Amino acid sequence: MTRIVGQTPESQLIEQRLQKLDAIRDLGIEPYPYRFEPTHYSVDIVASFDALNASGDEVRVAGRLIVTRGHGKAAFADLRDAKGRLQIYVRLDNVGDDAFALWKLLDIGDFIGVSGQVFKTRTGQISVQVQTLVLLTKAIRPLPVPKEEIRDGERVVHDQFSDKELRYRRRYLDLALNPDVQAVFRKRSAVVSAMRDFLDTRGFLEVETPVLQPLYGGASARPFVTHHNVLDMPLYLRISDELYLKRLIVGGLEKVYEIGKNFRNEGIDRTHNPEFSMLELYQAYADYSDMMAIAEALYAFVAEKVNGSTTLEYQGREIDLSPPWPRIPMLDAIERYGGIDVARSSDADLRAACKRFDFDIEPGAERGLLINALFEACVEPELIQPTFITDYPIAVSPLAKRHRTKKDLTERFEIFINGWEAANAFSELNDPIDQRQRFAHQKTLRDRGDDEAQVLDEDFLMALEHGMPPTGGLGIGVDRLVMLLADAPSIRDAILFPHMRPKEGLDDYG
Repeated sequence: MTRIVGQTPESQLIEQRLQKLDAIRDLGIEPYPYRFEPTHYSVDIVASFDALNASGDEVRVAGRLIVTRGHGKAAFADLRDAKGRLQIYVRLDNVGDDAFALWKLLDIGDFIGVSGQVFKTRTGQISVQVQTLVLLTKAIRPLPVPKEEIRDGERVVHDQFSDKELRYRRRYLDLALNPDVQAVFRKRSAVVSAMRDFLDTRGFLEVETPVLQPLYGGASARPFVTHHNVLDMPLYLRISDELYLKRLIVGGLEKVYEIGKNFRNEGIDRTHNPEFSMLELYQAYADYSDMMAIAEALYAFVAEKVNGSTTLEYQGREIDLSPPWPRIPMLDAIERYGGIDVARSSDADLRAACKRFDFDIEPGAERGLLINALFEACVEPELIQPTFITDYPIAVSPLAKRHRTKKDLTERFEIFINGWEAANAFSELNDPIDQRQRFAHQKTLRDRGDDEAQVLDEDFLMALEHGMPPTGGLGIGVDRLVMLLADAPSIRDAILFPHMRPKEGLDDYG
């Protein structure tokens, strides 16, 4: 057998485990069998203990060995399965010589299956008295297992697997050792299921649009670029689903949505990851007021279904998601929180205000960009409770319909919660001539060096020229919603495999 050699403590433990693996095979036992059929999860046994104890029925449980206690001819141990942990009792007289010889060769981290009857110890601990023992997987590498002790009847854990960076890089260990992390991702799954439930019952059709696109669009962002060898053409990972979903509205699918991955070649911080999940939905014959009603109802529905309440605590702050939410026009918000009357301010005044807030702005930036910069500087951090900020400048909203009563503004809103942008929505621009002009303006910005400006998409414009009905669109960040509902401090805590800088070691990401 090939050995992993070296002088580190871990390599020595690996060598010991490999020797045990050889010994297990010498016993005639296959250390990697094909299947095992449990009858109960750990929590099921605890919940139905009285009935199982009274009937004497045998239970079959499988899981990872995480703690062992005792020596000689008997031992207690804990198994962890998908739903919890359970104590087992292994005794030579019950399992026989061969199985007990196997038991002596097991290590923390091995997967085993056991069967037997349930009982309570003298301290009242529900346990399984093992009659049969099966090795399901021999773990070669040791887990970074925390030390545990029982102190005054309570389990005390020392040296937990708590290195954040290592937990992100080796998420499988994080999940194996930290049940609270498993709970976050079970909640994430419940969030996505609740979103689907909300939309499906309202007649929306779930669809799938291309991830690899010949042109990227629908947002202001830098794309990831790849190349298709057979077609000999560049392709882009999508930055948004928007332009394809609008094509479906043109085609007569009046209510559509997609939950999927988007990719933006941007920085990484507490609320940003280059690969992230979005819900985007579009409804014909609707506008941004309809999208506000859908958005606040969806957030409340998901919170109630997943957490049992529309009120939550996020990092020590109480947040109430119950509708209705405040609606504040952007210019009013800047005056309220920044003390700046945008309507009465010249471009030079706005530029000076940006400097006062220490916000970098490009020389020659147009008025709409200055307004948006001021909003980000003085308003966003103040928006803790869910709030609709409405009526954005045209300059920062190239896909939104012009406001029906307010000059140089659009019918657009963003939702802010805990100081973050949580969602974005428009009365969608369906005038193909206006849209072409907006794209042309974006091109001038690109020519000046703005590599996040949008590109002109002739195929999308052709679709609009065939006619798109009045439409409302809404995009919601799934990862940030999970962060809120799971009280996760970073987006990396809400994504199973967040992107990390390469690290030297056994492999680039180990």
